[in-house]
Amino acid sequence: MKGHHGGAVYKNIALDIANKILIGELKTDEKISGRSTLASMYNVSPETIRRAIALLEDMRVVSSTKGSGIEILSVSAAERFIEKNKDNEYLSTVKENIFRLIDKKKELDTEIQLNFEKILDFIDRFRNITPFTLIEVEINEGCKVIGKKINELRFWQATGATVVAYRRKDDIMISPGPNYIFREGDTIVVIGNNNVYDKVYNFIYNTYIEE
Repeated sequence: MKGHHGGAVYKNIALDIANKILIGELKTDEKISGRSTLASMYNVSPETIRRAIALLEDMRVVSSTKGSGIEILSVSAAERFIEKNKDNEYLSTVKENIFRLIDKKKELDTEIQLNFEKILDFIDRFRNITPFTLIEVEINEGCKVIGKKINELRFWQATGATVVAYRRKDDIMISPGPNYIFREGDTIVVIGNNNVYDKVYNFIYNTYIEE
C-alpha cells in the first residue's frame, strides 16, 4: 500500500481503518483481525500495522491487547481521528466510499421493491384462498389521521389491520413501523381480514381522533 502526498503508509492504514469504523463496516465492541492478518490484508509488514494501530490507540479509537486482538472502542473517536489527519486525497477516498454505499442502497431498494411486487402478485393470484386481504388507501385532504403516527392512533387495535408499506410520490417504503406519520398524498398498503377496507377507510376518514 503506497503512501500519498508523502504521507506514511501506516497513517493511511490507520485512516482506512477509522473510515471503516465510521461507515459501519467495523462496529464498536467488536474485535478486528490481529496484526499479522492486517499486515497480509494491506500487504505491509507487521511493524507498519503496529504503528498504524498505535496511532488509533493514542486517540482511543481502538484498544490492542497482545493475544486478544484489536477492539474497536468509539465511532466518535474514529471521526475525530479522521478530522485530525485527513487530507484532500483521503477525502476523495471517503467520497468514493460514500458513492459506493449509495449504490449499494439503491441495489437494496430495488431488491426490496421487486420482492414487494412479488408479494403483491402472490396475494393477488391467491386472494381466493387466503384469509387476508391486501388493500391500498389514499390519504387525502381532510383525512383525520394526517400528521399522526400509527402507534399514537392505535391503528391495529382499531382496525385489525397492519400497514405493510406506503407510497409517497415515486418512493415506496416497506415496513414503515409504528413511527410512520400519515402525510397527505400518501397511499398506504394495508393487510387484514374481515372487511378490512371499510374498517381502515372509516377509521382514517370518519373516526374522531383526540388531539
